[in-house]
Amino acid sequence: MSEFTNVTVVKKANVYFDGKVTSRTLKFADGSTKTLGFMLPGEYTFSTGAAELMEILAGELDVLLPGNDQWQHISGGQDFNVPANASFQLKIQSGTDYCCSFL
Repeated sequence: MSEFTNVTVVKKANVYFDGKVTSRTLKFADGSTKTLGFMLPGEYTFSTGAAELMEILAGELDVLLPGNDQWQHISGGQDFNVPANASFQLKIQSGTDYCCSFL
């Protein structure tokens, strides 16, 4: 899906890591929430509350998911799941455009 319709966009940006990761929150009529964001090259550790589906729209990264000891390479057009109440690490290789769905 290349676009969303009938959503509410929260105007205030989510800004992390001194502005190297930013996103905007989208709220849907069914109560679901997504964020659309952009990550600059660097290494980041994130923590989840809810389970997440991370869709990588463009860019290159490596992810270390909970319970794994090997990094997984992800490119634009691929996705990965993160469990609830967990931490995961990212190594962003190039500017990365993403959509995060909270499950």
